[in-house]
Amino acid sequence: MPDLTATTELLRLLSDPTRVRLLALLGREELSVAEITDVTQLAQSRVSTHLGKLREAGLVKDRRDGASSFYAMSHGAMPEEARRVWALLEATTEDPLIEQDRERVREVVRARAGGASWADSVAGRMERHYSPGRTWEASLRGLLGLMSLGDVLDIASGDGALAELVAPRCRTMTCLDASETVIEAARLRLARLGNVRFARGDMHELPFEAASFDQVMLMNCLTFARSPARAIAEAARVLRPGGALAGVTLKAHRHEIAAVTYSHVRFGFEPRELRAMLEAAGLAVDACDVTSREKRPPHFEAISIHARKEGAAEAAPPAREGEGEDAGPRAARPSQQDGCAAAAAPTVKKPRRRAEP
Repeated sequence: MPDLTATTELLRLLSDPTRVRLLALLGREELSVAEITDVTQLAQSRVSTHLGKLREAGLVKDRRDGASSFYAMSHGAMPEEARRVWALLEATTEDPLIEQDRERVREVVRARAGGASWADSVAGRMERHYSPGRTWEASLRGLLGLMSLGDVLDIASGDGALAELVAPRCRTMTCLDASETVIEAARLRLARLGNVRFARGDMHELPFEAASFDQVMLMNCLTFARSPARAIAEAARVLRPGGALAGVTLKAHRHEIAAVTYSHVRFGFEPRELRAMLEAAGLAVDACDVTSREKRPPHFEAISIHARKEGAAEAAPPAREGEGEDAGPRAARPSQQDGCAAAAAPTVKKPRRRAEP
């Protein structure tokens, strides 16, 4: 007979709903990890973690077949006490989710028998499934090769993590942030790129002349804005005719702790609220909708913003060869006076002079 500790550990193991789901599946069919994730719609990392715990306890077994690992319930080798507890759970548990899993298992087995490929098995749900090298980061880096941008302003750029991705596809990249600490971090990160300049400034009062940029980025910064409408109006002001604005921000939520933790001033936005601000700033809105929802609680939702400043696009001057400290994009050399590199296209707005009394 198991002692109190062993019994408690067994009950703790079987108290998790996901592990009960997995045992209900594997008691009827041997499945690969990919097949289990397809059936349960759970992340592969989560499935693998639970399978590891069940295997350590002797409730499931695994075998290798080429590059795949297949799992099944350890009917013959399962510890006797675990067998009795599982028999009780199986006999007394009825749940629509488990029935749905079993129906999907039948579909997976039929697809396997028909020689379906991995792509066939996840058709229509491919974005939910992992395959080697096929991540959102890898996809984004590849898709950047299709971009060819002009003079870009990254408002509230932070330490330049996004600018680092985009700058190689720009004529010039300007990183603006209110924090000297993160601007210095961005300088270090982007030091190898000759077409990047830096400015310290407020998103509500951009230190640039009107119509200075071809594209403006508002990436996850509007929740920090005291006046989001003013920040959007400033972004529109510095855009050239035909220029584009791209941004991401949070949908409205009620999670005060998260807002305080990340120093947010706003608890997100409603899409219609943002759209009204964009239109009031004179922008034509192509998209302002919720485009993603985080898998982990509290399931924050993100809004994507795509807008344009109407008018004929200005022809951008070509980059001159030989400029810059590195081969490739045109260089922007740092200025000792204002902390900005002297990139050729955008110009820093001159301070307003007070009228003489």
